[in-house]
Amino acid sequence: MPHASVLTVIIGDAPPPRLDKALARDVPEAAALSRSRLARLIEEGAVTRGAEVLAARSRVAAGDAIAIRLEPAADVAATAQDIPLAVVYEDAELIVIDKPAGLVVHPGAGTPDGTLVNALLHHCGDSLSGIGGERRPGIVHRIDKDTTGLLVAAKTDRAHHALAAQFEAHSVTRHYLALVHGVPDAADPRLRGIRGVAWEPGGILRIATHIDRHRTDRQRQAVTEGTGRHAVTRAHVVEAFGTPPALALVDCWLETGRTHQIRVHMAHAGHGLVGDQTYGGRRRASPRALGPAAAAAVDAFARQALHAATLGFLHPVTGERMEFSAPLPPDMAALVGLLQAPRVD
Repeated sequence: MPHASVLTVIIGDAPPPRLDKALARDVPEAAALSRSRLARLIEEGAVTRGAEVLAARSRVAAGDAIAIRLEPAADVAATAQDIPLAVVYEDAELIVIDKPAGLVVHPGAGTPDGTLVNALLHHCGDSLSGIGGERRPGIVHRIDKDTTGLLVAAKTDRAHHALAAQFEAHSVTRHYLALVHGVPDAADPRLRGIRGVAWEPGGILRIATHIDRHRTDRQRQAVTEGTGRHAVTRAHVVEAFGTPPALALVDCWLETGRTHQIRVHMAHAGHGLVGDQTYGGRRRASPRALGPAAAAAVDAFARQALHAATLGFLHPVTGERMEFSAPLPPDMAALVGLLQAPRVD
């Protein structure tokens, strides 16, 4: 019979005085423990500090080791669905897939099924040993619905916690290719005046801010001051397009992994992603710089032009370094090809 597992959380500096609020802040995002589930675990007596069973209002201090007992997985309510998957790698512990645009990662209020989780439940079947209290794949990071590319999911609880620890330690390599308006340039005085924006050797743009939910639109994220979570994105121009240059293909890599991080940070720097209806504003491509056909294709691009191109981590059991790459999806590849082709007016 499966045994319970224990997740140990070390309370960080200057914690909220209550246990429930401190755990909501300090439990790794990749552990997939929602506030409601944390509340249930506390009520069930599954949260302890040494031999002390803690309550929601228990006081905690920086450095406290809080143990959360997670019972063996129950069958998940989500339905297994035969949705095609592009499997890049799979073994008994994990699976790496190349996610297409339009596929939501996890079921939610607006998307109860037809998600990556539903697809993985069907594909993996009995090889799932249970993650976070349910027999389901362990989603340790997410990709937006209309972002394409590489995503790793755990099939076992030990893989889930080991991968989650790597994401929390920022040791996972994640590079995204993004098509952005404008061309980030260290000589641009405008960028030097934007909070959190700096340049590193080699022409690397570094954006370091806090990111939190938007104050009035709860579906969006925003750069904030003093609230939210620390986020760091680095970017390097791969290729510029147009005369004068008006667009760029940019290699972005994450030190942290916040919701919509690249989209928020590039927009904050004034280089919103092509096709991003949420953060890209109403910016249109220049026919004068790109040519009418290419500019029209850019303006018609139907999603944010963002692709998770490379993913690297240590195998959670063997410790072997694993590196994966995925080519641009057809829609982005076609658009980049059009931008690279000789201009036709």
